[in-house]
Amino acid sequence: MKLPPEGARWLVDLRWWAAGAVFAATFVSSWLGALPHPGPCYAVGSAMLLYNVFFYFTQREVASGNVERRILAQVILDLAALTLLLYFSDLPRNPFLFYFVFHMIIAGMYLRGSFPYLIAAATTVLIGAIMAGLYSGWLPRFALHFPSDAGEPGRPDGLQLLGLFLAFASAAWITVYFTTSIRRYVDRAHAEIRQKEKMLGIGQLVAGIAHQIANPLDGVQNCLQRVGERVKDDPHLTEYVQLMAEALDRIERTAKRVQAFARPHGISLAPTDVNQAVEATLEVLGGAHGPRIKVRKELGEVPPVQGDPYTLQEVLFNLCTNAFHAMPQGGTLTLRTYALGSKDEDQMGSVAIDVSDTGVGIPRVNLERIFEPFFTTRAESGGTGLGLGLCRMLISEMGGRIEVRSALGQGTTFTVVLNPVAASAESPPRN
Repeated sequence: MKLPPEGARWLVDLRWWAAGAVFAATFVSSWLGALPHPGPCYAVGSAMLLYNVFFYFTQREVASGNVERRILAQVILDLAALTLLLYFSDLPRNPFLFYFVFHMIIAGMYLRGSFPYLIAAATTVLIGAIMAGLYSGWLPRFALHFPSDAGEPGRPDGLQLLGLFLAFASAAWITVYFTTSIRRYVDRAHAEIRQKEKMLGIGQLVAGIAHQIANPLDGVQNCLQRVGERVKDDPHLTEYVQLMAEALDRIERTAKRVQAFARPHGISLAPTDVNQAVEATLEVLGGAHGPRIKVRKELGEVPPVQGDPYTLQEVLFNLCTNAFHAMPQGGTLTLRTYALGSKDEDQMGSVAIDVSDTGVGIPRVNLERIFEPFFTTRAESGGTGLGLGLCRMLISEMGGRIEVRSALGQGTTFTVVLNPVAASAESPPRN
């Protein structure tokens, strides 16, 4: 999620109030006699106003890509200003020491990578160095004078400084950790929302296309039915007509499913034999893979699953087609079915179907994106990036999931996991 330019502007507006508070607090403290040396604090407040004027007049020139660097510059300057203010107003006894937490929050919210932790490390080292310098006498102390003081404050107590430093450092690091964790969670949620918006847009688009397909399809089916009545005396032609009718029926099912994609309401589930679905998929594939690719099947004894046989065949067909494209120099495609048993923590007794190839593999950077709509590495050869996203949606509607693991140069394995009939029958079907 990119930061808007407003992310740098609100800090500029807030800094006017912060600079005003510095002048007000310095004046009141000096008037009450608690701050005997107000000059350095006035100087720091003036410096804050000067660099804030610069940010104010240049903020309109900030592009979205420069917001993070802009935030980093402001956080560094504000940290320096706050450190000087605290040093010139008796840092060990200044109650505003923990104002550094606000800078940790801003850094964790707006800075990426290791920058928030670098800011926390630099602040911790800086405050620790000042405390050590005050304790050893290397740095002059600008002590505050409170009415309860018996005399001129002496050297700070070492144990008190150590405890104060540990509390400050732990508060800064914990703040950075929790803020960056929340930021990562928000980024993931934002990415999921964007993906759902894409899927909704795709659903509305393809639903309109499916509607245009469904109308002429009805006419073709009616015409084919009349042709079948005329050739029923010829067994060969009757068989061809039956095959065409089955193919049209599959097209009609797909069109209706696509129409429902814009407003998903579930699919009708029935006991499905995964081994039979694998066999049917291999029959449809035929010799489309070419002579350089070997196809192996390792079908285990597995129970029926809750699913739709046509949908499962479409998913397996898509996965196998992708595997063929991943092996341009040839290789082996293996389809394997097996029962997970107690190995599956999500559903005991689930059934898995592996579609494995020995192709080029998928780079790790792309593994999290392959199910995103329109993401494809085969755009030049006609890839649309819709196949895997649609496969995951269909398997999800059947109550299952798709997993993927890959290694560059070794191959890729897609695993379809479906629930057994007995386990699924315990819960009411989804509508």
